[in-house]
Amino acid sequence: MQFGAAMFFTDYSMSAAALATQLEARGFDSLWAPEHSHIPLSRRSPFPAGGELPKQYYDVMDPFVSLAAAAAATSRLLLGTGVCLVPQRDPIQTAKQVASLDQLSRGRFLFGVGAGWNAEEMADHGTTDFKGRHKLMRERIEAMRAIWSQDRPEYQGTLVQLPPMIANPKPIQRPHPPVIVGGAFPWGARRALRYGDGWIPHAARPQYEDVSSFMPAWHAMAAEAGRTPPPVTIFGPRPEADRLQRWRDAGVARVVIALPAAPSDRIAPLLDRWEGVRAAVAAG
Repeated sequence: MQFGAAMFFTDYSMSAAALATQLEARGFDSLWAPEHSHIPLSRRSPFPAGGELPKQYYDVMDPFVSLAAAAAATSRLLLGTGVCLVPQRDPIQTAKQVASLDQLSRGRFLFGVGAGWNAEEMADHGTTDFKGRHKLMRERIEAMRAIWSQDRPEYQGTLVQLPPMIANPKPIQRPHPPVIVGGAFPWGARRALRYGDGWIPHAARPQYEDVSSFMPAWHAMAAEAGRTPPPVTIFGPRPEADRLQRWRDAGVARVVIALPAAPSDRIAPLLDRWEGVRAAVAAG
């Protein structure tokens, strides 16, 4: 099982390049950058984790810019969006950003995607059918796959139509970087099996205590779909070696620790603590 880390990069946090350098030196496999373009002041949509929305959600930098800086500072670390809010994005421009970052990183990009939870944020981008955002996400991803893999791509869906075009560059990873679909069980898992190359659930939510309880059903669902279970990347684990060992034994491919948007003097002790947890997991 691999270990990654995620941070909301802001103007008061550790920089993406500095954190990426530390993670690579410590043997982490990946760095993940989340996305929110803005937070509407109406605040009608509740925060999925419960409670008040943390300040870092208001302040986060663009993930592709942050990850480009991290790519320039590293040579092995994988770089992921955690997650890119596809229903809020133009698919042609996003396909170019993904391909460009995959080129700049020499094939190290992981395209974590999600449909999002903030209806007002999406509406400001023109996504007014909040309930239909999952279909929009699927069609935009299918359209991007055509752009990445075809010399003269085109796409005709119900919500997304792209005429024949030339759209370059193409990603280094062929046919494209892994599309890792975020979302809770069972709907997020079903979407990951339908059009994803992996699944990203949160370790815990108010609706469930431990996502690993869904792993047997995930494997059964994959078998029913005729697929080998795609890799599972769990976000937000606690530093508990026994629990992480159970997840590893259940087939979890990666966990991504959530770091606060903080400077390096606050982050270094947290990474030190996780060094011990990783060693305990490896020894167990």
